[in-house]
Amino acid sequence: MSITHLLILLVVVVLIFGTKKLRNIGSDLGGAVRDFKKGLDGDEANKSSDPNERLRADPPAGNAQNQSQHETEQK
Repeated sequence: MSITHLLILLVVVVLIFGTKKLRNIGSDLGGAVRDFKKGLDGDEANKSSDPNERLRADPPAGNAQNQSQHETEQK
């Protein structure tokens, strides 16, 4: 494909979709790629962090039940 073929293809695409729709598609695609990269970076950050840190943030459900039973026994 030569440069003239690419220019003709670009003109046809602009005529079919319009500049506003192409701009929206481009921004949506860019946002999706950015969110995907953030998701990948977030997964790597979670894997490299201390596993005990996660446990402190989200205690197991069994501990919450034991604590509530302990509080009712004290009353």
